[in-house]
Amino acid sequence: MAEVERGQIPAAVAASEVPELLMYFTERLSAYSEEERAKILSAADWARNLHGDQKRASGDPFFIHPLSVASILVDIRMDSQGVIAALLHDVLEDTETSRQALRKEFGREVESLVQGVTKISVLRGRSSRSLQHAETIRKMLFAMVKDVRVILIKLADKLHNMRTLGYLAPEDRVRIAQETLDIYAPLAGRLGISRIKDELEDLSLKHLQPEVYEEIRRFVSDRKSERSGYLERVKEAITREADAAHIAISIETRAKHFYSIYQKSRRRGKPLEEIYDLLGLRILCETASQCYELLGLVHQVFMPIEGRFKDYIAMPKSNRYQSLHTTVMGFEGKIIEIQIRTQGMHQTAENGIAAHWLYKSGVRKEGEKTKELSLINKLREWQGAGAVSSDFLDEIKKELLRDSIYVFTPKGDVVELPYGSTAIDFAYQIHTDIGEHCTGAKADGAIIPLKEPLKNTQVVEIMTSKTAHPRLDWLRYVKTSKARSRVKHWLAQNEPDLIFDRNIVARKSEEGPKAVVFQKPSDRAPAAAPGAPAEGTAPEPETQIRDPSKVAIRIGQERNFMIRIAACCTPSTGDAIVGYVSRGRGITVHRIGCPSIATIKDFSERSIDVEWETVSPKSTRRFQVTARMTSNLFSEIEGALKKFGGHLIEGKLEQDGEEALRGFFTVELDNREDFGRVMKSLRTIPSVVNIHGGTT
Repeated sequence: MAEVERGQIPAAVAASEVPELLMYFTERLSAYSEEERAKILSAADWARNLHGDQKRASGDPFFIHPLSVASILVDIRMDSQGVIAALLHDVLEDTETSRQALRKEFGREVESLVQGVTKISVLRGRSSRSLQHAETIRKMLFAMVKDVRVILIKLADKLHNMRTLGYLAPEDRVRIAQETLDIYAPLAGRLGISRIKDELEDLSLKHLQPEVYEEIRRFVSDRKSERSGYLERVKEAITREADAAHIAISIETRAKHFYSIYQKSRRRGKPLEEIYDLLGLRILCETASQCYELLGLVHQVFMPIEGRFKDYIAMPKSNRYQSLHTTVMGFEGKIIEIQIRTQGMHQTAENGIAAHWLYKSGVRKEGEKTKELSLINKLREWQGAGAVSSDFLDEIKKELLRDSIYVFTPKGDVVELPYGSTAIDFAYQIHTDIGEHCTGAKADGAIIPLKEPLKNTQVVEIMTSKTAHPRLDWLRYVKTSKARSRVKHWLAQNEPDLIFDRNIVARKSEEGPKAVVFQKPSDRAPAAAPGAPAEGTAPEPETQIRDPSKVAIRIGQERNFMIRIAACCTPSTGDAIVGYVSRGRGITVHRIGCPSIATIKDFSERSIDVEWETVSPKSTRRFQVTARMTSNLFSEIEGALKKFGGHLIEGKLEQDGEEALRGFFTVELDNREDFGRVMKSLRTIPSVVNIHGGTT
């Protein structure tokens, strides 16, 4: 079995091959004590008997799944109790076994872990699939606060399911792959488990953009021998310098994973042939001081590229990742990315939280160390605040699972914030009182606007006044849930005429409710439409993405009405709409032609003209695109926009005949002058036939 030779249980297995795989699994348990191995193998036998003749979608024995999940966790040094729980993680859901029987056989700790994972999978009685999904994620992450092994088992479960995703229907593959890319891959990254994160991203790309994935695979494969020979020359040059300095090192060639190459190509707007810094080396040594010495030696041999050095040893990432990163000009003018780290740092980089805290010492002895993870601390804060499922998934994507920046207080304390955070977020992170009395801010000694996004490593100072207080427009700029909730709380306490309802603020008056609509910036546009079809298949009649936080509704020239979107037809931006003044419920907005309108007796007397309006402090434009049939129009348009700092607020894609697509888009730009350049860039997209519009 080729996969077994590469250290992976194969995706497709016949029942007759199960004993061979169990033997292979047994051989990999050498790091565990004899007693632990016996208990693990006992759990394997138990699971195999319980699952019996159950089959997976592939037709393979179901037992292969828990065995594979356990094998993944052995790779990342999970403790024996966690491996046992992985082998048994489906028995409560898919067999007749009770919690009592499980506890009697393997103890309360294993039973608690299995129950924690089972709760993630079995949530019934929800009418809304999206709400159920959000509740699932919320329960999973809060279970992680109590015992981080729950999420590690879930990540391993997700990884094996992604490896075998090809056996599901196309629509299920796309949905699961997008969820993995949105939630599980970033989560693995936040926990520092790069080997799982990288594979989840690659597998997601394979199913979301199969044509792109295959193009990158061929590109990397075709240049493999050429790359290997070149990197050997680089390794020899560095090894000579290290030997002369009497530093013992080992050097690994570091293949960039496909999703990383895909992102680099999109970010720079270049074809694969023009992405040169795909060569990578990793230098491993014994001590941190040797890392810095080796950095100097590397820079003696190869010219460093300005602005491409990062010191994650002095300032580790929030997932405890440590390494020196440098980019140099190698032989023949080729760009090489080099990482320098100790063996211990490498274990942490590969296995994340599992590297030192689980197998070596046991969770209960070392559980306090999870407090060092900012992810755990933030989840603990949210749990204490009673996070609501309907808002939780958006917050988790925007705050916990996105890139972070690190800024300093004037005293030198490090504060981690989500990318795009402002001085207001920083102030509330320090203390609520500082946030509430904030009047201005300085970054590196220079005064900056409160709404300006902070930059990595800035020293930030907050100016306060006893008479200052939060303002409504702060909600446009804050990124952290802590700052947003504190601002809303102060306004609710001190301005009782305001009513908050997610992205809408309503102001009471004698005439009735009046709405003050504000824009709350989102994080970033998705890499592709969440429902984007697999390559080669026709898209759904309407494929939509939009940033609802930046969309409001105008009635004539007035905005002072409470607006409610009709659930019967759920109009989205760009649809022809009409308003109905309902008694005591403000204005309900329907699509024109909605069947429900015919059932409302006084609709003609109480209808009102309404239209969509984009609410944004930046320059916005609308345009229409006609394109040939393709599955990645959204991501290509987003990539063209990002070259000029643009943001795709909303988009709607419809099939126009058998071979064409028609799309309606609204974009946001920092400068009006950039729009002409954006249009020029959009016209270079191969599938785009025509572009119309460009109104404010």
